[in-house]
Amino acid sequence: MPENVRLAPQGEQTAAVALPTRRLTPWRRLVVRLGSAVAILVGSVLIVYADRGGYVDANNDDGLGLLDCLYYVTVTLSTTGYGDVTPATDSARFINAFVITPARVAFLVLLIGTTLEVLASEGRMQFRIARWRNRMKDHVVVIGYGIKGRSAVDTLISNGRSKESIVVVDSGGEGRRDALAAGYAVIVGDATRRSVLSQAGLERARQVIIATARDDTNILATLMVRQLNTNAYVVATVRDRDNVPLIRQSGADSVIVSADSAGRMLGSSAVSAHLGRVLEDLIVYGEGIEVAERETLMKEVGLDPSSIPDQVVAVIREDRLHYYFDPTVSKIARGDRLIVIRSAVERPWAPRPGTHGELTSMDSVRAAIAHATAERAKRDAAASQKRAPEDGD
Repeated sequence: MPENVRLAPQGEQTAAVALPTRRLTPWRRLVVRLGSAVAILVGSVLIVYADRGGYVDANNDDGLGLLDCLYYVTVTLSTTGYGDVTPATDSARFINAFVITPARVAFLVLLIGTTLEVLASEGRMQFRIARWRNRMKDHVVVIGYGIKGRSAVDTLISNGRSKESIVVVDSGGEGRRDALAAGYAVIVGDATRRSVLSQAGLERARQVIIATARDDTNILATLMVRQLNTNAYVVATVRDRDNVPLIRQSGADSVIVSADSAGRMLGSSAVSAHLGRVLEDLIVYGEGIEVAERETLMKEVGLDPSSIPDQVVAVIREDRLHYYFDPTVSKIARGDRLIVIRSAVERPWAPRPGTHGELTSMDSVRAAIAHATAERAKRDAAASQKRAPEDGD
């Protein structure tokens, strides 16, 4: 069962944060333990009532009734003990020593222990959410966890994204349950509301995927995303091609037309079954071939794109995309990123460069920057030590 924390409403919309967990909620544990406490109380009353002849009531010589037994058990289990009703016979005292006293201990442990646990659990959950919020930076927000959203998240995970860096925003129901079961943090609410997106830390997100089932919801969500974060890379999906210009104007950097994409695959498969198989392999991770983006390796700098072991289809240089046949990228340069088609699985005859921790072209740049920074720090420290005696004089 997930633990949910209802957050303070902003306007008319209230969002809830749900973090994945396998434990029962504190309130359900409280109900179970209160039920156990009531069972102890009722059982003790019945035991005392069955042996009511062994008790003496200082205020009533007629013996104990059911109400008197309830009164005696209540004040005994709560350790109040007024002393007006006392066990007089050996059997009553035996029952008190070996039945009522253990019941009293169990009763107190249940009530006091449960109260403390509920308070501690709620505190831990609030602390957990606060810590989660502080860590949420440069993460991915996925709006809508249906078929498209789930596939997008699976692709992110298969390409190295951690589950902790992904936040799902969904209106609830099956999508929420599936996301929690998969181990993702979920913000439950309407993604077209500012307060809901703020709960997902959208202002600090690096990427946003908008994949609800409705085009109008995707357009409104894109507008709200752009109001909160002008720098995030936004990928949105629409079913109708006529809505592409509208969602681009709303702020989407990339738009996927799901109906057209499915139609093209259907048409390609009808034209050629082999072509359809290749297209399917390209979009299904872990089977056949895959499309990937990677950094240029140091040993690849200066080479022709066609001479690299995996098939280079495009080069990203200075944040601009160039296809492999563009004369501008006839030679691979330091800092380039490559879009390649490669085997989805490492094979002796099908290498996967860039997946074995090789030295990349940017590694040398980072090393040079780190070295320059360290040298500058040494010079500054030496200058400070040289000035120290002069300041003392």
